[in-house]
Amino acid sequence: MGKSTLINTLIGQKLNIVTSRPQTTRNKIIGIKTTDKYQIIFIDTPGIHKPKTLLGQHMIKEARSALNDADIVLFLIESYGMTPEDELVSSVLKDLEKPVFLIINKVDLVNKETLLPLIESTRTVLDFKEIFPISAIKEQNLSELMDKLIENLPLGPQYYPEDELSDKQERFFATEIIREQALRFLQEEVPHSVGIRLDEMKDRSERLSYIKATILIERDSQKMIVVGKNGQQIKKIGECARKELEKFLNRKVYLELWAKVSKDWRENPAILRTLGYG
Repeated sequence: MGKSTLINTLIGQKLNIVTSRPQTTRNKIIGIKTTDKYQIIFIDTPGIHKPKTLLGQHMIKEARSALNDADIVLFLIESYGMTPEDELVSSVLKDLEKPVFLIINKVDLVNKETLLPLIESTRTVLDFKEIFPISAIKEQNLSELMDKLIENLPLGPQYYPEDELSDKQERFFATEIIREQALRFLQEEVPHSVGIRLDEMKDRSERLSYIKATILIERDSQKMIVVGKNGQQIKKIGECARKELEKFLNRKVYLELWAKVSKDWRENPAILRTLGYG
């Protein structure tokens, strides 16, 4: 729904992967915006949903942990109206004793006649501290949102150095970049079953990094989709991932990509820990 896009835009740097798939974010990811006047720490979280797997339970744990840590909660919905998933989130937020800003995204896609009734209807959902209609992609009303965040956030020390953008390391972002490109190309039934295992990442010179990674899926039929006819699908995923990795790392990348069936890996605690989900 644009949650990761919003945080990327507010920070001014792409840290979180962006896809059209629901439940793309699997870990809470800290993004840091520092200026000469303030430092704000944003936490992108997995979406709150009814978990069907052990991985899903991990995602819910990550989201609830972030809610406990936050000083202000941004509750993002789309301008088309609240979904059942949004209603589930609002039920979780009702007992939260901290300010909640309602962010209505994609307002560039609807007219005012549609938007105003939506704003009025949301006032009965929660006692929102602020309501902001925005467009994350077109950056509408984002400066006003930042002003209100600064106004409502408590004063505190600077927790991170000025040049630090996240608490995550390069290996984490490399994994996420590969997963983003895998989700981009794969069919509807595959994405939630995709995991990326980073097998090796090392610099071979000042200008070249070597990365070896494995795309985990749960069934043989999914592996056929990931690999594609004559290996064309995994080749496309690898080519696009390599280009994005080179932008992120600012150096050439040699990427070796494999696909492997790991049956029901989303229910396997040992594999989840290996992938950073536990």
